[in-house]
Amino acid sequence: KGCGFVQRRTRSHPGTMSGMERLQKLLQRAASTGPALVGAAGLAGAGYLATNAMYTVDAGHMSLKYSRMSGVGNSTYREGVHFLIPWFERPIIFDVRARPHTMTSLTGSRDLQMVNISLRALCKPDAAKLPEIYRTLGLDFDEKVLPSIINEVLKSVVAQYNASQLITQRELVSRMIRQRLIQRAAEFGMLLDDVAITHLNFSPEYEKAVEQKQVAQQQAERARYLVLKAQEEKKRTIIYAEGEKESARMIGDAIKANPGFVELRKIAVAKDISSLLAKSANRMVLNTEGLLMDLGVGNEATTPKKK
Repeated sequence: KGCGFVQRRTRSHPGTMSGMERLQKLLQRAASTGPALVGAAGLAGAGYLATNAMYTVDAGHMSLKYSRMSGVGNSTYREGVHFLIPWFERPIIFDVRARPHTMTSLTGSRDLQMVNISLRALCKPDAAKLPEIYRTLGLDFDEKVLPSIINEVLKSVVAQYNASQLITQRELVSRMIRQRLIQRAAEFGMLLDDVAITHLNFSPEYEKAVEQKQVAQQQAERARYLVLKAQEEKKRTIIYAEGEKESARMIGDAIKANPGFVELRKIAVAKDISSLLAKSANRMVLNTEGLLMDLGVGNEATTPKKK
């Protein structure tokens, strides 16, 4: 009876197959398509390696390698194409070109005047210290270090000078700031190519006081000039009066010594009057009195009569 039951079930489901038969068919299909799958997987792996096993360092940049096994390496790589192990290593690229940074600091001078000073610096990393910079500061090292050291150096240097000295000795102040900044930046593995003071502003009260002082100095100079001018005018007047006095004395002595001196002077004056009238466009006739030529009248008045 049992055999008959099995026969009846087999006959009733002719299209069904056992699990062993299904497994055999799957293995046959895998065996037939296996080389194609292996080839596709190989091509995909080769493409992945080709795209991830190399990287490019652009001009003005340098790179490090970070390994999952050993961390940041000490070797640096310059421009060009370089190789790495995918997934185990990744590149760290630094921009080693000089970049400008402008900082403004409000500090006090030695005479307690508030000074608003702006500084511009060209900064770049030291290529020999890139691994140390990345371990301690990261890629944004300049933004972390420069603001603090620039403020520190500016406050320490400006405090040594008066407000007026910051203007008159600007080159010396800039040189001192540059030297100290280079020393402080070298402690963090950075190089400074140029440091310059771009702006130097004082408080409005101080600028107003400086302007008033300049106006007062100009007024004092003008008053001094007026005093000197008055003194020179006084000397000129004295000298002129003394000259007139001496001239009058000499004329009086000449008249006493020679009465004809007055007549000679009249003749000289008459010549001057006649020359002026001759050049004039108006024509007129003058007598001897108008020309001061009445010499006879004077002689009769001055010559004593003979008895």
